[in-house]
Amino acid sequence: MSHGELSYLPMEMESTDADSDTAAKYTHFKVKAPIVAGFSLMCFVWALESRILSRFVLQHLKNANQIIKIFHKSRFHESPMYVPCYDIKDKEETSVIYMDPALTAPERLAVALNCLNPTPVTRDVPIKSFHRWTICDYSKAYKLGDVTPTMVARRLLKAIEDSLQPAPGMGFFINYSAEDIIKQAELSTARYKKGQPLSILDGVPIAVKDEIDCLPYPTTAGTRWLHNVRKVKDDAVIIQSLRECGAMLVGKTNMNELGMGVTTINSNYGAARNPYDSNRYTGGSSGGSAAVVAAGLCPASLGVDGGGSVRIPSALCGIVGFKGTFGRISSSGVVPLNWTLGTIGVHSATVEDALLIYTAINGNLPNGQIISVPPPATLPLLKELPQPQGDCQISGITFAKYTQWFEDCDEVIYTTCYRALDAIQRCYGCKIVEVALPEINEMRLGHFITLGTECSTSLGMDYRKWGQQVSAMDTRATFAMYSSFSNHEFLTALRIRHRQMHFHMQIFKKADIIVTPTTGCTAQPISHRALDVGELNYIDGAKLMHYQLAANFLGLPAITIPVGYDAEGMPIGLQLLGRPWAEATLLSVASSFEKLFSSRKPIVFYDLLS
Repeated sequence: MSHGELSYLPMEMESTDADSDTAAKYTHFKVKAPIVAGFSLMCFVWALESRILSRFVLQHLKNANQIIKIFHKSRFHESPMYVPCYDIKDKEETSVIYMDPALTAPERLAVALNCLNPTPVTRDVPIKSFHRWTICDYSKAYKLGDVTPTMVARRLLKAIEDSLQPAPGMGFFINYSAEDIIKQAELSTARYKKGQPLSILDGVPIAVKDEIDCLPYPTTAGTRWLHNVRKVKDDAVIIQSLRECGAMLVGKTNMNELGMGVTTINSNYGAARNPYDSNRYTGGSSGGSAAVVAAGLCPASLGVDGGGSVRIPSALCGIVGFKGTFGRISSSGVVPLNWTLGTIGVHSATVEDALLIYTAINGNLPNGQIISVPPPATLPLLKELPQPQGDCQISGITFAKYTQWFEDCDEVIYTTCYRALDAIQRCYGCKIVEVALPEINEMRLGHFITLGTECSTSLGMDYRKWGQQVSAMDTRATFAMYSSFSNHEFLTALRIRHRQMHFHMQIFKKADIIVTPTTGCTAQPISHRALDVGELNYIDGAKLMHYQLAANFLGLPAITIPVGYDAEGMPIGLQLLGRPWAEATLLSVASSFEKLFSSRKPIVFYDLLS
């Protein structure tokens, strides 16, 4: 069966197996949509919102991008999979600790610390290479009394003020409160003086994407209107967990309006700019959260990942980006932009920091919210990972790679990622097997239709009443397309989810982790035309999302780690996609990669501890 024929057979037929002998069937698909900004974007929005013209424009776009061919003229035999569902993992993870779900957030962090190499509370000589300060570094400095949370808070506020100046004008935050930050810091400082910090996170600055409820701030999701319709009455469940640990929550970070984009160019609050080059975008939609970590303002931050929204900006900003299995972490108190695709994610300086934040916010799932009942969470024993060349638990890891897909990106991306794979093989003896993943384009369109249908259903009434006339032009164009999908197209997308779940589970019978580049290109220059009214560029967007969608469409855990830079010094990320509920394996393997690569200092960087 040729990939391009779209003649679908029952999933048990051999022709739908994810086997390496079908690798030649890979077909590169180029998105067909106009790249518009400024006045041309305004005209495009007028056409999309016109009762007469919109029907013809949308029909043309659907035809050009094979939506009619795939979703109306193809026959599928699978039933819809309405939410990602999994069997309990069939392969036990090694060198892990099982976490008691009844533990409080500080108790969970205490368990996680037993997985790490102990950090001596001594004044060690600073390391010579560039090093972002970690959660453990902050905790150690506070315990030594070299700095206090209050001192860090004041330095942070000064850094934020500096970042808001016309040069560099970084656009990190939508909202922050100096009064609230200082208040949190003083309470934390008092606890350290008494020798009673709540956890290793006590007094550590953590930023929050403006899609997550965090008092005293409104939640705007990057808009000028949503906070007037959706009032914040309490912290999100994950924010409650971080407060229980004493974390210093330092404000709401910039994002694409309603998460509709992958650049964090937001005409309402300004573009979030990349610390490695302030003329380039951060990626999105959680771009502000990634940028504050890359620039040293926080060792970790929270994002929401519905289509690579955590992993894309983390890769473009040269940091770690991690999301767990769908249903692992509570989404209570998060704007419901998409119910079955979005997952809370962590941006962090290191894999250890990702582990600590993940541990703190894990669990606390409200009744009725659990989709697939999670097995007990496992934490990786990172302290048992030896230096390269040693025997360790990751030596038995098998990576699955689909070469034609892996190389369907800019050459500098795949050559850098190949070097990373070569290094992990040489140092740890890991195995790589060749596989094929059928119907990648169908999965991409299925994700887009699911994302659009869920978002327009969730926000549609309020958007049309309060938001449409005050939203950016790129948001209005995207929302018009989101609202155009039919019940037939939506249900077909969910049948494709069923098929793709089968394909991926077949691969996980052969391998532990699917490995890809994180993005198809590095961070691109910010278009000046996009700053005022936005830009619609699905061509570059598809390139950034090219490897992201299975983690969201199927709810699989995924992590990106920085593995190099292009000729202009822009970061490149490698993505690891894991089997359901195997977060510990991903973190363990990512930590092994991390040991093999060093980071470069961004042009825009703030040192809050020295």
